[in-house]
Amino acid sequence: MPNQSENNFVGIDIAAKTMHAVMISEVGKVKARRDAEHKAENIISEITNLVAGFGEAGPIKSVGVGIPGLVNRETDQVLISTGLPSIVRDDIHSELMKATGLRFELENDANAAAYGEYQAGAGRGARDLFYIGIGNAVGGAIIIDGKLWIGASGCAGEVGHITIDTEGMECQCGNTGCLETVASAPNILRRARERFDRDSTSSLSRLGSVADLATAATNGDDFSIMMIERTGHFIGTAVASVINLLSLERIVLGGAVMEAGDLILKPIIDTAGKRSFQPCFESTKIVAAELGADGVAIGAALLARDAG
Repeated sequence: MPNQSENNFVGIDIAAKTMHAVMISEVGKVKARRDAEHKAENIISEITNLVAGFGEAGPIKSVGVGIPGLVNRETDQVLISTGLPSIVRDDIHSELMKATGLRFELENDANAAAYGEYQAGAGRGARDLFYIGIGNAVGGAIIIDGKLWIGASGCAGEVGHITIDTEGMECQCGNTGCLETVASAPNILRRARERFDRDSTSSLSRLGSVADLATAATNGDDFSIMMIERTGHFIGTAVASVINLLSLERIVLGGAVMEAGDLILKPIIDTAGKRSFQPCFESTKIVAAELGADGVAIGAALLARDAG
């Protein structure tokens, strides 16, 4: 029977069609997990049902939501969010509080993941860090002296739009050759498939996701290793720019591509070391995220806890 005097917090990671949620205790221990799909027209009720499903695990004090988009924490509004229904950009905050009777905190998903790693993952013990999340997009977040630093516009940390190749592909942001055009999951797959069509020596029989590529690489497939290493060099180039500009204590890398482990972490570190100012590089520790698929949800729950 759950302790009714405990304070528990729920964090939700919202993607284009799915939601992943965790409940944590006051000290940050994960007590329960839930997953669900959502449809555009029902997202408020489906989030409400997802939260209600944690009822048996204990009382909920507040809820944090990580959203792939630009969030204004001052006004509790989502300013930009591609792939999610318009209600998310209208007034999802007040609608959720009205539907559940709980306090909600909204945050960009990369910011939430960064806070989770800082408090409970690979960033523990660091004073400041830069987080890079490599998924369907490439997001970033900055924590300085324990606080998220969002900049004047609220979108500080957009490492996915650092230019890597001035002759490269056009990015959805309007720029050319952004990191996201070569290192996001869809673009890693695009590059792999283009190369795969010219190189039939790979033992990889199916390439449906970046996780497939990472698995094949860890199993010794030469083609997959090559693609993972090249992706690591692209990411390492961007990491070098972050190191030179900010000289933070720790850089944490998360997302599906990091399932390749040292096969991608090593080229990231090697390239960053070659392209960054050495005193800055030597004072920065580059590590893989520890929270995995729970990262955004745990971070969102911790933000809800620490917001009051």
